[in-house]
Amino acid sequence: MSLRNIAIIAHVDHGKTTLIDVLLRQSGTFRDNQKVDERVMDSNDLEKERGITILAKVTSLNWKDTRINIVDTPGHADFGGEVERILSMVDGAVILVDAAEGPMPQTKFVLSKALKIGLKPIVAINKIDKPEERHNEVLDEIFDLFVALDATPEQLDFPVLYGSAKQGWMAEEPNGPKDDMAPLFDKIVAHFSEPKVEEGPFRMLVTTIERNPFLGRILTGRVQSGVVKPGDAVHALSRDGQVVEKGRISKVLGFRGLEREPIDEGKAGDIVAIAGLETATVANTIAVPQISAPIEAKPIDPPTLSVTFRVNDGPFAGREGDKVQSRVIRDRLLREAEGNVAIRVTPGADGDSFEVAGRGELQLGVLIETMRREGYELCLGRPRVLFREEGGQRLEPIEEVTIDVDDEYSSVVVQKLTERRGELAEMRPSGHGRTRVRLYVPTRGLIGYQAELLSDTRGTAIFNRVFHVYAPYKGPLPTRRTGVLISNGTGTAVAYALFNLEDRGPMLIDPGVEVYEGMIIGEHSRDNDLEVNPLKGKQLTNIRTTSKDEAIRLTPPKRLSLEQALSYIADDEYVEVTPQTVRLRKIHLDPHERKRAARAAAAEAG
Repeated sequence: MSLRNIAIIAHVDHGKTTLIDVLLRQSGTFRDNQKVDERVMDSNDLEKERGITILAKVTSLNWKDTRINIVDTPGHADFGGEVERILSMVDGAVILVDAAEGPMPQTKFVLSKALKIGLKPIVAINKIDKPEERHNEVLDEIFDLFVALDATPEQLDFPVLYGSAKQGWMAEEPNGPKDDMAPLFDKIVAHFSEPKVEEGPFRMLVTTIERNPFLGRILTGRVQSGVVKPGDAVHALSRDGQVVEKGRISKVLGFRGLEREPIDEGKAGDIVAIAGLETATVANTIAVPQISAPIEAKPIDPPTLSVTFRVNDGPFAGREGDKVQSRVIRDRLLREAEGNVAIRVTPGADGDSFEVAGRGELQLGVLIETMRREGYELCLGRPRVLFREEGGQRLEPIEEVTIDVDDEYSSVVVQKLTERRGELAEMRPSGHGRTRVRLYVPTRGLIGYQAELLSDTRGTAIFNRVFHVYAPYKGPLPTRRTGVLISNGTGTAVAYALFNLEDRGPMLIDPGVEVYEGMIIGEHSRDNDLEVNPLKGKQLTNIRTTSKDEAIRLTPPKRLSLEQALSYIADDEYVEVTPQTVRLRKIHLDPHERKRAARAAAAEAG
């Protein structure tokens, strides 16, 4: 069979995973009576809950006499490390763009990577059934984007299809025919060429890695040259040509629909997964022993944000999770860094902490959420931006931020981001009473901004960000303006006490929740921290009065998600994460130690 390797790239929520569902159905990959989940490529729980693709995944389908390997790529810039590796496996990309929103920052980010390595594009304008669709303007915007990204004349001559993945059709004209996906299949086969293969024995660059309880480490990549069979002797080479390990291949797996099936041999050009090696990892070259030169691997963009992971040393440690030791946390983090090249793990200042650097809050938030579901307990410090020193100058990461917002809220968005040292680059109407604002903002200024943006715009803003450049340090930023309410004892929070504390500021906990000394239970309305007693019950007397016995009505507490909690805390605070609870606490639980640490920090700053 002839072969095509393609990636589908798009912004978050522009319909990649839905499109792949339809392609798999219409190509006959599923039986007619087979029950298949919606968004079948979003295979883990977090992907299904958040509605985003986090891990790049390969699927394969047959169309007429051609096998098409399709890679579903993540649509969020925080998972760009996945995208950068994946593109080296494919020869072409289908760029999927929403007919109403047009090309967004993430489309631009992935497309720039794809064009740079010379991939051929097909543009598919999706969601043409939306009442607010504007396909002609969107096509102009896409063309302008290609020009801005220095596309070659061949890349600029891209074919365009219109359609609706949800309704299951694509056509060369916006108004149809609205039959099926055949025009897209035919265009993929006609426009993309067969994979280029090189002469010589077996070589393959590893692009993704995962563990299987039965087969051990499974390495996926595209066979660059030669043929690979089970039982072949191979070795793994690092980027600089050093031999990482030698071994034999125990299984060769081919992608057939959603399944990976054992095959007799993997041929040059095909995407396969191999098992049998124990230490080879992403960006290593797997080859026969007589080859000593590695395949060149694309450098990955560096991490921009770092969070301290430490052992949970609070009074409630070990109550909910069973993985609390530093050794267990260390092994899990190293395993994550092994398969995810965009994450970097280094030992912290003491033996119980680790610095984990990644692309952004979402990527680190997903890692923490995955770990807590696996039974880990952690304490997390405030996210910090990674600076660079160049030529005696301090540089910090700047992000390009695009926000679509109702016209009435655009001024507050611009005001808040300019306070955070943002620079306005563009502000234009995007139709239907909405404005698109584009700014360049330091990564530091965006920590915790999303929750504030949603409350400023009544939840109507669409927020997108992508790494732009390292630029000279912009100076100090405004920090959290309020202090916190800290529990001065250990026990169960009482509704009567919380009711009386409401004048001091909004609560972060419900009555009946167990608290400990040093735990943060609310937000102070002033800028200083305040120790309070949430355990104090009502003094009972035998005198009845109408005013004393009124029912207590509490204001519902502020509930912070994991990402919001991380961005909320100050430098002297931790987020304590367990499988069931997210708590905020001071680093030093004892008030005397807190004062001592504050004096030491002030002396150091002075």
